[in-house]
Amino acid sequence: MEIDSLRKLYVEELKDLYSAEKQILQALPKMAKKASNTQLKAAFTEHLRQTEQQVQRLEQIFEALGKSPRGKKCKGMEGLLEEGKEVMQEDMDEETRDAALIAAAQRVEHYEIAAYGCAITHARVLGLEEVADLLEQTLVEEKHADERLSTIAEQEVNSSALHVTL
Repeated sequence: MEIDSLRKLYVEELKDLYSAEKQILQALPKMAKKASNTQLKAAFTEHLRQTEQQVQRLEQIFEALGKSPRGKKCKGMEGLLEEGKEVMQEDMDEETRDAALIAAAQRVEHYEIAAYGCAITHARVLGLEEVADLLEQTLVEEKHADERLSTIAEQEVNSSALHVTL
């Protein structure tokens, strides 16, 4: 597809986000299962529910635009999740694995924060205020998830991993 307008670019951005969220839906249960810290498990489980809602919002947006969300694979998210998968397969103690899972999850959140920020800006330029508002809800959730991961890391996980002796 030739992308010769901001509107076409915007639809491609949304398809990329949809693919990213669908991939995250597959990864989060695995991450929750590998986490040993109860707050981290809960954060992953809660974000799974939020991600399901985020996918529904994107589907609502595509319906309003009269477009299909399918047809694009988010390679950026695929790479980030592959790195997270490698972390889960590494031979390490539980505390260190939790720290590594948080780092991997925050890379995912930062990718999403950037992508949603761009999508919101493009929606507003295109005059799609209602769409921008829906995307803004997701952006707020992504920022909150990132902040929660930072708090868990700073208050519990990182210091626990520091005290592990080999």
